Formats: sequence, structure tokens, C-alpha cells
Amino acid sequence: MAEDGEVDYTLNNPDTLTKYKTAAQISHKVLETVTSWCVEGEKILTICERGDKLLDEEVGKVYKGKKISKGISHPTTVSPSSFVTPYTPLSSDPGDSSTVLKPAEVIKIQLGAQIDGFGTIVCDTIIVPSEKNKDNEVPGREADLLLATHYANELFLRLMIPPGLLAWGSDEEKKKAASERPITQSKMTQLLEKVVKSYDCNLVESTTSWLFERNEIEGKKKIVLAPSEGSKGEGIPEVGEVWGVEMGVSLGSGKVKTLDNRPTLHRRTTITYGLKRPSSRQILSEIVKKFGTFPFSLRQLDDERAAKVGVVECVRSNVVRQYEVIADKDGASVSRVFSTVAITKNGLVRLTAPASPDLSKLKTDKKITDEEILKILDRPVARSTGAKSKNKKKKKKPAKKAEEEEEGESSEEE
Repeated sequence: MAEDGEVDYTLNNPDTLTKYKTAAQISHKVLETVTSWCVEGEKILTICERGDKLLDEEVGKVYKGKKISKGISHPTTVSPSSFVTPYTPLSSDPGDSSTVLKPAEVIKIQLGAQIDGFGTIVCDTIIVPSEKNKDNEVPGREADLLLATHYANELFLRLMIPPGLLAWGSDEEKKKAASERPITQSKMTQLLEKVVKSYDCNLVESTTSWLFERNEIEGKKKIVLAPSEGSKGEGIPEVGEVWGVEMGVSLGSGKVKTLDNRPTLHRRTTITYGLKRPSSRQILSEIVKKFGTFPFSLRQLDDERAAKVGVVECVRSNVVRQYEVIADKDGASVSRVFSTVAITKNGLVRLTAPASPDLSKLKTDKKITDEEILKILDRPVARSTGAKSKNKKKKKKPAKKAEEEEEGESSEEE
């Protein structure tokens, strides 16, 4: 709780959830538009530039006249088939700037908006339209990849819900459920591996989800799935928290490698250091003013070429972090989705989320058969807090549609 005179920035303050939701609406709207631009032959650079322009326009329409920060929480990125991390090329790099989308390519689109430091990020994976999927049907291994990602993400969200939060039955049964230990991160990985292996896929190593806070998208807690050597998660999700939830799945081994492409995505850290070069100090000043501690692309700075020079000392001094360009080690197709969720007393609220796929269009003979997994997928992610329906006898929803349960439900918190 905030002390007297201090602003409460937790979810206990209704304004906080409203700002998150406003940022989320912008993120979803822009993602939908950017997705429509992703067609064969279109330059990735052009899509990213147009996406950022649209984000700025939409953010400018809300909270007019209010003395609060608002802007882009994550620049528009479009990652080619085997790329794992967000990718945003520069116009001054001839090779990368000419990269175009290929027909039937698996691509990842990521972007986000923030209001008063409350950032939301969303990422979706789509197949570039082509003759192969002209009727929106996705056959073969691409269907396996999308199904594995969808169900792994749905399972992961349910595993993040604190024990007993949505328990039902007698008081004794609820108390027993609440006393259960939270699921460990290693157990999460084990269960998720069962899902993706049902479709002959693998988790992308060190797929990481972070606790979100005001002006911070990499908080004090994190969940690391399929951790590589030396990496591990810290903490467990709790009521009152907002998380950025990532799911990465590969048609290959899931192992990754760093590419030679120039790192163009950066983020200011909380470290202070006396930079020596005037150009470095100028770039850092612009970064602080425009982006705060949210990620940005060098192409968003006033002088892209000067930014490429000035950011070098910033990165070397650790006042700015650069995100390396990471890809599947085998060059296999990778799918990745990202949701921003709030954990409330009524369950999990999806602030942002990838579009729910039309499962009937994903053609495969593979399926999940593990009973433990199917039971978890059949659980709701939130309890209904809306008005009671006149027709109390509701038809039971199948596991495949479980993720839709929270749609249309009120998520207002006291």
C-alpha cells in the first residue's frame, strides 16, 4: 500500500489497470494493422517504420493534456522464420534493410505501447500468405508448430496461476488447494515439453517471462523455460502482479545461436556512468528523453548513423543494454508469442495476447494425449465476475477452447 501523499501504482489502484488496458488496446489495434501489411515481398524495415508511426499516432490520441509519460514500450519488430529474438533492421545497413518477407514464411510480429510507464507488449506468429495457404489453411509442419505454441502458451498461463486461487468446493477443499506448493519452474518446463513434443517440436531454450512494473519490463522475478547452462529463474507469480509471458517453440532442437547481424534493439539500464565522448552523452540524453527504460531501435533516434557510433560507449559502459540477434541453431522455423497478463484475485486477465488461431485451419494428425495436460488445459484462467446468466445450465467448453473463457468477463478489481 502507498503511504500518505504517495501515488499507489499497484493494481489496487483502479487507474493502474485502466492505463494498462488503454496501452493494451493500442497494442492490439496496431498489431492487427501491422499483421495485414505482412505480405510477400514487403520489406521488413518498411513494416517496422510504419508500425512505429502508427503506435505514436494511436498513443497521441489518449490522455491528451495529461502530464504523464506515454509512448512505445517496444518498437515494431518482424522476425524472419528462424529468428528467435525481435528483429528491426536499420535503413543504413544495406544488407538487412533490403530483407523482404517470403511466401509461407513463419514470422513473429512484436510491439507495444505504454501509458504513464505501464507498458504492455504483444507478439504473434503468422504465416505469410501464399498459394500454399491461400484458404487460410496451414498444413504440415507449420501447423504442428502453431498448435504446439498455442497449447503450450495456454498451459503455461494456467501454470502461472497461484495455487488455490480458483479453487472451488467446500471451505476445506479450498483451504487444501491454497496450501499446495506453487509449481516449480523445472516442473513447468517438463509439462510444457510434453505439449510441444506431442507435435514433434521443442521449446526454445531459455524462453524467459518477466515481472512487469512501472517503467520496468524486466523486474525482480523471472521464469526461464528450458534454461541453458548458467541461466535460471527467480520467484513465483503472485496476486497483484503483471507479467510479460513469452512462449517460444522450434521445429528444430530448440538450441540457439547468436547471428552476425548488427544488434539494433537496445534498452537503457539503471547503471550510471560518466561517458567520455560527447556523441555518447548526446545519444544517451536522447534515449532517456524519448524512451526512458523501455526498449528502442537505433532507427528511432534522430540521426541513425550517429546513433550507431554513440551507442558503442553506452553499451561498453553498461548504461545501455543491447539485444543480440538470436536464431535457431539448426536454422529451423521458430514460433513465438508474447502476452501481458495481470494476476488478480479473480484469476488471470489477458491484457494483451496473440490472436486465437482458427484450430480447424491447422491440419495435422498429431494431438495431445497426456491426461494430466488435458486436465490442466480444461481449467478456466479466471472466475466469472459478471452478471449471472438467466440460463444457468452452461454447455461445457472443450479443452481446446478453454482460453476463451475469460473473454467478455469483467476484470475490474477492488
